[in-house]
Amino acid sequence: MNSKLLILLALAGSFTFACADGSKDGDTDVSDTDTNDTVDTNDTDTVDTNDTDINDTDVVDTYPDTDPCTISGISCDGNNVSLTGTITESFTMTPDKNWILKGGVFIGDDVHETILAIRPGTSVFGDGATDGFLVIQRSSKLIADGTKAAPILFTSAQLDGSRGPSDWGGLVINGRAPSNSCASPSECNIPGEAATGTYGGQDSHDSSGILRYVRVEFAGTLINTTNELNGIAFQGVGDGTVVDYVQTHQTADDGIEFFGGTVNAKHLVITGAQDDGFDYTDGFSGKVQYVVVQAFNTAADRGIEGDNNKNNNEATPRSNPTLQNFTLIAAQNGGTPLSTAGLLLREGTWGKFNKFAVQGYGASCLDLDKASTFTNAWDAGTSALNGSLAVSNSYFYCPAISATPFPADADDGSQFTVDDFVRTLNDGNVVGTDPKITAAYNETAPNYKPASGSPLLNKPGNDLSDPLIDATNFIGAIGADDWTAGWTTHAAN
Repeated sequence: MNSKLLILLALAGSFTFACADGSKDGDTDVSDTDTNDTVDTNDTDTVDTNDTDINDTDVVDTYPDTDPCTISGISCDGNNVSLTGTITESFTMTPDKNWILKGGVFIGDDVHETILAIRPGTSVFGDGATDGFLVIQRSSKLIADGTKAAPILFTSAQLDGSRGPSDWGGLVINGRAPSNSCASPSECNIPGEAATGTYGGQDSHDSSGILRYVRVEFAGTLINTTNELNGIAFQGVGDGTVVDYVQTHQTADDGIEFFGGTVNAKHLVITGAQDDGFDYTDGFSGKVQYVVVQAFNTAADRGIEGDNNKNNNEATPRSNPTLQNFTLIAAQNGGTPLSTAGLLLREGTWGKFNKFAVQGYGASCLDLDKASTFTNAWDAGTSALNGSLAVSNSYFYCPAISATPFPADADDGSQFTVDDFVRTLNDGNVVGTDPKITAAYNETAPNYKPASGSPLLNKPGNDLSDPLIDATNFIGAIGADDWTAGWTTHAAN
């Protein structure tokens, strides 16, 4: 074991996870051997794996009972358990241990199924000295099924108070769902960024398991000069995967990025990402609802960066996500915005974007780039939008650029202006009205709920027509019920 890490773990009293942040149960000692909060590791019950309703709790609940200390790639030193290399035997992480990722840790061999199950309240630490990160390979599953009272935590192995973005790598999930970066329809083995395994395939309904009540903090290691890991990378992940109540916090690159795939998600919180908050590319077509993106008072870029394929804007399957109820917030420094675009949609992407609240960005509230984006959204015969790219029923409030919240640039097409796209060509958009989010810019104690009298409230109807999209009576990610309370964190370090 790395001597530096041993010292850090010996000083474990500093590893604090306050209950107010929705973390572990008040036990702040990372080296504590208290096992009172564990559950039966012999519980191997399984239920219907074909039920993919994201709001349903009747999903995979598999907890392998293999002793992890007997598995190749896992070494145990008292209460500290280190993981290295490729692990091909299923096992369960429990909250009575300190699980330490050293270097790239790969679950599965890309062919056979290996299950990594994680009990509620468990903490997994990324070792910065070895650029620790976790990859779930194709054919394998991560069953990280936490609870509101006991979320599952992926965080830095640095001492509490000394943590920060890029302390460790992050979480990567590889699946067999389609991507338009495949070499051919029958051959799809796409190398992940920063040597994070292989992804892609033809199974839209592929399952990589469950992420529910999960936090990923202080991730985003720069592996080399061109490859930096995100908080979470969903690489070719299918819609058999359950993603619900997930936060990324203080990541050096993007908060969450989707590389192709069909995975759906609800209740995402992305705080303090130093690049883009929510990023998709290469044919992503998931359905996502209830998302908060809050950029902090540091270097940051866009709330959403949405692309098709940058090398071939006409590649298929084309990116075509369905997104509703998003709140995108850019930090302010003395009234000066520090982030660029609320939404940047480019490279020929399609998509439906509905009931957004976009606030505080400094370059544009929304930007469309690349001629293919304009061409693919336009019906030349009727001189109107064709419906493949739509942004509707949304509030755009960027006071620093109130005169030109949707400026033209050299990447625009000739069919229409971005300003017309928002104000007249799509329905229900409101520009320049303060959405009155209670504490939008507060980084340590934000409140994303609309304040009393907010124009975001009492807005029933106008929902996207999709069985996975809930009907809501509000605009933005949160209405009267603050679903972020009790399990998220806003700790600085």
